[in-house]
Amino acid sequence: MNDEDLQRLIWRRLFELGLTAEEASARTLGVVSKEAVRGLMGGRTSVYVSDRIARALARALDVPEHRVRRTAGLPVEDPETARTGPHLRIVR
Repeated sequence: MNDEDLQRLIWRRLFELGLTAEEASARTLGVVSKEAVRGLMGGRTSVYVSDRIARALARALDVPEHRVRRTAGLPVEDPETARTGPHLRIVR
């Protein structure tokens, strides 16, 4: 995956949710600044997406974390081996 995939994901989800970059930044609970969200959305900046940033972006965009990780080129856990809490189960 490349930066363009992450850019498209951010742009599309902000559009679908009707959020601004400022509102998305607030939803990351201070992990990602509004300038970084704008830069990622517009493709003007290349930000290294760490595990923490991927988690925060997933929360802000209201998507599963593995979707952000995949578009950012981070390793994604195989759903077959993913650990879940006792209250969760994988449905096939």
